[in-house]
Amino acid sequence: MAYKALYRTYRPTTFDEVAGQTHIVKTLKNALASGKIAHAYLFAGPRGTGKTTMAKLLAKALNCDEGVGHQCNHCENCVAINEGSHPDVIEIDAASNNGVDEVRDLIEKVKYGTILGKYKVYIIDEVHMMTPGAFNALLKTLEEPPEHVIFILATTEPHKILPTILSRCQRYDFSKLSNNEISSRLKVVLEKENVEYNQDAVDLIVSLCDGGMRDALSILDQVLAYSSNSLDVEDILDIFALESKEEKIALLLSIVDNDVSDVLNRLHNYINKGSDIKRLTSDLLNILKDILIYQNTGFVDQLEILSAQDARELSKQIKSKKIIEMIDALLTTLKDYKSVSSISTLFEICLLKLCSISETKEIRREEKINVVETKEEKIEKIKQEKAKEDVKKEQASLFEEEEKIIVDIPQPIINDKYIYLANSMQNDHFFVEKEKLVEVMVVSKKDLKNQMLSSWNDIKKYIPNPKLGKAATLLADGRPLVVSKKMLVLEYQSPTLAEKVNLVSNQADLQNVIFNIFKKKMFVYALSRSDSISFQGLYMNLLQIKKLPKEDTINLEFIGE
Repeated sequence: MAYKALYRTYRPTTFDEVAGQTHIVKTLKNALASGKIAHAYLFAGPRGTGKTTMAKLLAKALNCDEGVGHQCNHCENCVAINEGSHPDVIEIDAASNNGVDEVRDLIEKVKYGTILGKYKVYIIDEVHMMTPGAFNALLKTLEEPPEHVIFILATTEPHKILPTILSRCQRYDFSKLSNNEISSRLKVVLEKENVEYNQDAVDLIVSLCDGGMRDALSILDQVLAYSSNSLDVEDILDIFALESKEEKIALLLSIVDNDVSDVLNRLHNYINKGSDIKRLTSDLLNILKDILIYQNTGFVDQLEILSAQDARELSKQIKSKKIIEMIDALLTTLKDYKSVSSISTLFEICLLKLCSISETKEIRREEKINVVETKEEKIEKIKQEKAKEDVKKEQASLFEEEEKIIVDIPQPIINDKYIYLANSMQNDHFFVEKEKLVEVMVVSKKDLKNQMLSSWNDIKKYIPNPKLGKAATLLADGRPLVVSKKMLVLEYQSPTLAEKVNLVSNQADLQNVIFNIFKKKMFVYALSRSDSISFQGLYMNLLQIKKLPKEDTINLEFIGE
């Protein structure tokens, strides 16, 4: 027998088995008991919260052989509904049956009587996908259907449904399930499946499913397939490329300590592992929120991620003012993710900003009663203050020297002679023909490209630089495609970024960054992903038909070493 997914295996078979939605279950039970059955229902709410399941339970309660309101799961009607084969319970996907013709066909069949049960129940899922014409065609039938017909409309976006349809339905709003409701249901499933688990792993699944029971069971299914019938935190972190709570706390502490090197190393590991950067950003926000709640209230029952011990320790190490500044920076970054091509680069800039937030010293007045400083104490205090000032001056001097090293970079000279390609400018952009790029590829150096790839992340250390930060950020988003002695060709997923690289006005700063990282004076040119594929296709075609130019016939002239 084919494997059946957990969310299907453990789909509730009675109202009493439903996780959450108690207000809806109670209302439907009372309506069935009193015989106040509506002719049309609208079930609205987020995905995975039980709308379709509740619709089938209602259909079962209407058709059970033991009478309206019962769900025996033994009679012919209940068994057929559970198996999805009941002739009088018709499920329709409005996403693929949303036109006027489909609705007219449905209306034509509505007038026929039932085959097996007492009521004919139409469950129309994702009803908001229906066209206005289809809605209007359904309107009259929905308002006055035959006595044996009941419509149940389900949707995640009720605002897209015509008001005339909404006014004819009895509406039930499904809410996301609470963490406790999902956790309790997961434990029931785990125990029935004889799976070993720990509470931390269950809590992590709860945090991932965002209030949807179906998503929670789907995640559990995936983890159990990976971990050979056991459930622990490490397996979940591996599957979904997430970071552990301890790792996130360590990252925050490195930020607080202004340990930029450690922060960047951690970020590099996240990117290599394929971590979900958006999820990581949200989790950092939740940890900071937990600390802030604990600092202001001392309540531990309100903590979502941290334990009481974690909250106590972190509250001592991070001041409230810094937490608020960090939350503001992370919230801004989370909002900006949707408008950038490289999420990892934006997150890296955010982390660098967080490291630069100076810890605010809180000055408190303390009453000193009958405290008299001796002459020796005053002298010692003056010495300590002078020593602190000397240290500050020395640090400032070192900082100025470091800034000088970074900022005072020799500017490469850009002129027409330096660019060897004829007609290489179009308005304010450089343009290199594919045939010329093929020549560059013929004389390219694989070892030089590998060297650049291995050190490419070093470019990011120039991102905070006020003069070269823009160019460094632009370079970091690309990847070396072709590297010759005098020319670097980069590939970008975004055509917009490739165009920015090719701006004549940006060339000097781009060459500056490359020169200071790799000690090579190179013309920098960029291709979008689609142009790169076309160029590489041309190269391979010429290679196959043996029409590539010979290396000794290629003359790429540059000036000035």
